[in-house]
Amino acid sequence: MEFLTSFLYSIQWQDIFDILLNSYILFRIYILFRGTPIVQVLLVLTALQVVQVMAMSLGLVVTSWVIRGITAVATLIIVVVFRNEIRSVFTTHNLKSIFWGLPERRRATPDEIIADAVFEMGRQRIGALLVFPNKDDLKEIVENGIPWNGTITREMLISIFWHDNPVHDGAAIVRGDRISSVGAILPLTRRKDLPSRYGTRHRAALGLSEVSDALVIVVSEERGEVSVVKNFAIEPVPDRETLIGLLQDHSGITAKGAGFFQREKTRTGLAALISLFFVFTVWYQLTRGSDTLISLEVPLEFYNRAPNMEIIDTSVHSVQLYLSGSGQLIQSLKPEQLTVRLDLEQLDAGENILPVEPENITTPPGILLRRVEPSSVQLFLDKIAEKEVPVQVTWAGELDPDLIISEAEVNPSKIRVRGGRRLIDRITTLYTEPVDLNGITSSDTVTAPLQLDSAGIKVASGSKEKVSVNYKVRTRTPASAPGKDVSPKAEP
Repeated sequence: MEFLTSFLYSIQWQDIFDILLNSYILFRIYILFRGTPIVQVLLVLTALQVVQVMAMSLGLVVTSWVIRGITAVATLIIVVVFRNEIRSVFTTHNLKSIFWGLPERRRATPDEIIADAVFEMGRQRIGALLVFPNKDDLKEIVENGIPWNGTITREMLISIFWHDNPVHDGAAIVRGDRISSVGAILPLTRRKDLPSRYGTRHRAALGLSEVSDALVIVVSEERGEVSVVKNFAIEPVPDRETLIGLLQDHSGITAKGAGFFQREKTRTGLAALISLFFVFTVWYQLTRGSDTLISLEVPLEFYNRAPNMEIIDTSVHSVQLYLSGSGQLIQSLKPEQLTVRLDLEQLDAGENILPVEPENITTPPGILLRRVEPSSVQLFLDKIAEKEVPVQVTWAGELDPDLIISEAEVNPSKIRVRGGRRLIDRITTLYTEPVDLNGITSSDTVTAPLQLDSAGIKVASGSKEKVSVNYKVRTRTPASAPGKDVSPKAEP
């Protein structure tokens, strides 16, 4: 459970976007190439990927390496062997249909009239080929169509495909409630695995479904069977009600009994889940598959500190992060990519203990946080206060025995300091950095920095961190006689 929690915390939005983007790309590849051998090869590659992950988890290094090589070679084989299918997809689909495949909702056709006419032609052994376009433009796919633009009636459909009609061998294009053209020539499929009972009409219907999203109704002249072709699949239609449901579903109307398209939706949903699983396993293998452990020391960052509060002291200034990930990610990891930030907004003055939790730690995508040491930080906060404190000179070294410092004036004599209230209350005097007595022979003025040894004590705004020390030096004399002032301006 701890590993799962840590794993979930380690997933960032970049990981989710990366997985979803590549899953959608793989899913679109399935949509474009379903019904072709390319999909079967992709399924085999997915199975190989699963086996490769299992082999790696079991420690079968050679097996995992071999399967990975086979997968890489198979990818090249797909491009070389199926180049015609790939070229066909990209030349017959527009850019929108390649990246987005939602069907357009448009006005429904008179489905009952078409169903009655189709099954009547089946009973009379009249071969027929009816095309119902969706969103793809068929102008560059369908050839030699004769404009018709007639309203659909049962008698008209039967007469178009009557044996003695010159256009009965071609296809009729149905748009809405009208027949837009007749005698159209459809592209034949290149598939070699079709049963021998399928004639030219079935092959033409399949060929059109491979390059467009149109629905095609085929009536067999020899057997009188009615079939529907869409998305590379041929589905026999047993009765009139089923055909009506299929037409309604294709035109965007939800209808019961459309079992063919319901099964197609199920297959599409399953393909989406398989795409997501495949990409997730690849992502997991790249980012988590071969874990490499590393330990890095990262400094603490504090934010949201109240303006009237000051950090007096902390138990630690950095934490040790124990991380894992793939060898490549670990090697490319840089310390500046890691941050540990603690929120001080809800803290009060005094001693506080802050837990260092995964949400406080930022790591690059693919890097998993194992543990943190220490798991908490002791923090001392205090309210800010100011105080004016007298300054005293700190002397160091030895003055010439014949000399004595008679006066020493500090300017300014008092300095305003700022810091935590507890520290400020304890400070009664500020001292300068040591002023060296060695070498002093005459009166002079020197500049001395202040000693600010206490943590959190600073010079308040408007005050200086250095003071001027004016001192006077005179010679030592017997107690009865005053000494002579020794200064650059003194008389000899």
